Amino acid sequence: QVQLVESGGGLVQAGGSLRLSCAASGRTLSNYVMGWFLQAPGKEREFVAAISKTGGTTYYADSVKGRFTVSRDNSKNTVYLQMNSLKPEDTAVYYCTAKRYGSVLQSDDYTYWGQGTQVTVSS
Repeated sequence: QVQLVESGGGLVQAGGSLRLSCAASGRTLSNYVMGWFLQAPGKEREFVAAISKTGGTTYYADSVKGRFTVSRDNSKNTVYLQMNSLKPEDTAVYYCTAKRYGSVLQSDDYTYWGQGTQVTVSS
């Protein structure tokens, strides 16, 4: 199985930027569709972004489209989430996730999860 560890979270002001990283180990990263989810206090976990195995296809939630960019470097076994123009409503714990099979357009079938990293955006 693949193990996922997120990093890069922190406290930023509204309008600022942050880059999250997800380091994978245990398996070849190119075998997995990768995604990012968030969970705000008192809310259910929701989809943010996904990227295909080779990085050729990406898919974003409407709330982050145009502001966030997901990318991957399979040679480094790492997935990234570049977060620009951050808003207070982006505040949440962000989770890296992976699945061996499936489409970037489907968000309810991920099987591996990281521990999460806190992102806080102040106004």
